[in-house]
Amino acid sequence: MSAGFQCKKFYVAHDHCAMKVGTDGLLLGAFAPLPPPHSDILDIGAGSGLISLMLAQRTAGANLIDAIELDPAAAEQATANVANSPWPDAVRLIKGDILTYSSSKRYRLIVSNPPFFQQSLLPIDKKRSQARHTDSLPLAALLRKAGDLLHEQGVFSVILPLPQAEYMLQLAMTEGWYLAQCCEVRSKAEKPVQRLLFSLSLTAEITRHSTLIIHQADGDYSADYKALLRDFYLKF
Repeated sequence: MSAGFQCKKFYVAHDHCAMKVGTDGLLLGAFAPLPPPHSDILDIGAGSGLISLMLAQRTAGANLIDAIELDPAAAEQATANVANSPWPDAVRLIKGDILTYSSSKRYRLIVSNPPFFQQSLLPIDKKRSQARHTDSLPLAALLRKAGDLLHEQGVFSVILPLPQAEYMLQLAMTEGWYLAQCCEVRSKAEKPVQRLLFSLSLTAEITRHSTLIIHQADGDYSADYKALLRDFYLKF
């Protein structure tokens, strides 16, 4: 098993993290709409620090990113990944539970690649279970906390499998959120939607819909996928 993931401008070690670098995190880190320069960003469930570092790269270190992670081993590894990156001062790791986190800040961008396995057999490994299951971070509680911490002109960006995304969007609409962006992610054009990348806001606006196909029929990555991640993937 790989000890980490090499991006074009930084390296993410993840051997001490329950959930490794994967497509979901890479997609969210590239998809999330950037806030104005020098405004604050919050990464909920930072894991290895991948998404925070992608946002640090995209903002050239101009925005302070608070990255909160519940698992101590993952938080420690994320801290080291940030320290070894080109933006050591742009990301502040916070070891703790987002549900008990409080701050006077109101973030212009909040991102989360949350746990999503509900009502399924728990993995044997406790850390992996915590990282994968909504028991440690229920989607309803996540929405409420994001609403408390989001700037009135801010955006909350998330990636989830389709069933959990639809559930979270239903909750969001009943709690006064508006859907700003929604991108359906398919592995191939003929395959069903596997993930939703979406952004929520607290102010009404026209929803921007899109579709992202990861692989072409021949198995190569699609042009859209390459365009989205070319600043990060070594092979693009």
